[in-house]
Amino acid sequence: MADQIDESAAPLIEHLAELRTRILYAISAFVVCFIIGYVIWQQIFNFLAHPMCDVLKDRGQECQLILVKMQEGFFVAIRIAMWGGFIMAFPIIAYQLWRFVAPGLYRSEKAAFLPFLVASPVMFFIGAGFAYVIILPFAFEFFLGFQDSVAAASEGLSAAPVGVVFQGSMEAYLGLTMTFVMAFGLCFQLPVLLTLLGRAGILSAAGLRATRKYAVVAILVVAAIVTPPDIMSQVILFAAIYPLYEISIWLIARFERDREAIARADGTWVDEAE
Repeated sequence: MADQIDESAAPLIEHLAELRTRILYAISAFVVCFIIGYVIWQQIFNFLAHPMCDVLKDRGQECQLILVKMQEGFFVAIRIAMWGGFIMAFPIIAYQLWRFVAPGLYRSEKAAFLPFLVASPVMFFIGAGFAYVIILPFAFEFFLGFQDSVAAASEGLSAAPVGVVFQGSMEAYLGLTMTFVMAFGLCFQLPVLLTLLGRAGILSAAGLRATRKYAVVAILVVAAIVTPPDIMSQVILFAAIYPLYEISIWLIARFERDREAIARADGTWVDEAE
């Protein structure tokens, strides 16, 4: 039989030993990448600071952040090393996960699951890049605009207007930036998740079409939560995510047509509409 599990069932102890080996490989990869991330944390932080620096430059301000707490710089370096280490080590971690799970899958299940394992990090990086290039400049322009509003409102209340200048901390800036990057990276997992559920038969293209109006509301709510409270950023996020929902419907419909064609060829197709 062609569609068989690659290896016979192994005793529980062998499975646990294999799991331990894969976990050790994954942890070792993360530790090595964590060290690399700690060594180059300043370069990574400078890269993450580019959107803010560009906005400040356009406003004629100097790009600089401050350390509010004595240990803040160290914690920023550790957080960058952890995130950077995980991102660099993710291909190895995913490979070790695949090596542990794959022997227990049928060949058809491998062929179905592997594309999603590859697509997930790709879509995450696309979403993170979208946030970095498009959303962050809008967000920082919106937030930094309040220093002008406060200064303008103070005129006429005192002989000299109160000067308000942005002096953000490194830790706060990193937290805000990573929140945007992670949020958009996770939002771009939508087609991967929906298509995987559709491939497993949990969702259908017809069901997604029927709930399209609810999906629009849900996407607008998410856009309002993860973006600054300006309409432009919310519209940009909605315009980026909603097409992914429609792509998911198209992919699931394609899988359903393929499944129907195979079932009809085998003589096992049952038309539920009849």
